[in-house]
Amino acid sequence: MPRYLDIANWPRRDTFEFFRGYDKPFFNICTSIDVTNLLAFLKPRPDLSVSLAYHYFALRVANEIEPFRYRLRGNEVLIHDVIHAGTTVLLPNESFIMAYFDYEPDFEKFMNAAARSVADARAQGKFDPKPEDDAIHCTVLPWISFTSFSHARNFGRDDSVPKLAFGGFTEQHGQTGMPLSVEVHHALMDGLHVGRYIARLQEMLLTPEKFLSAHRASASAAHDDNARH
Repeated sequence: MPRYLDIANWPRRDTFEFFRGYDKPFFNICTSIDVTNLLAFLKPRPDLSVSLAYHYFALRVANEIEPFRYRLRGNEVLIHDVIHAGTTVLLPNESFIMAYFDYEPDFEKFMNAAARSVADARAQGKFDPKPEDDAIHCTVLPWISFTSFSHARNFGRDDSVPKLAFGGFTEQHGQTGMPLSVEVHHALMDGLHVGRYIARLQEMLLTPEKFLSAHRASASAAHDDNARH
């Protein structure tokens, strides 16, 4: 169940109070992440979407790092147990819609469910944003290798959802890089937390098979333990 943060004993309490009243309390960090090994990992599986694969890892890391699950509730901070994701999907008529998918730790289950969600959204073809904040909001710009990015925001709302943007691939010295923008609410986290997020995401993308096999081994061990009982 979601719970509220104990702000009175939060080491960031003064920082929280300071930035909460800003007209523009969001900050953004853009960087490039190495996706060479992720692409190599997916090459034998042309049935899998590269875009959904890096969405999976981005969402997995967001669930690992607690401040990415913080959301403002007036003067309080709610901590979601699990957060999900929504992303932009381009239509043939050059308009875009949103597809939403739940977080699933199992890579194969996530990929299958997310692919169905994207297909359903395309079939519906309707721009229908969902206001729930137990998610991160993502967008994809595969045509642009950007070095800076800023999201549209409605500052009249109590919006505190992290927003990610993924850019187009670039090749250099045999490596493939992808621009990544991470935009977050400064009352809820600092550059330290975004730095940890980016470092952890890069770690996973450099050795994707390690993290997926570790999850399968953990799930198998839990299943065997339950069977013994």
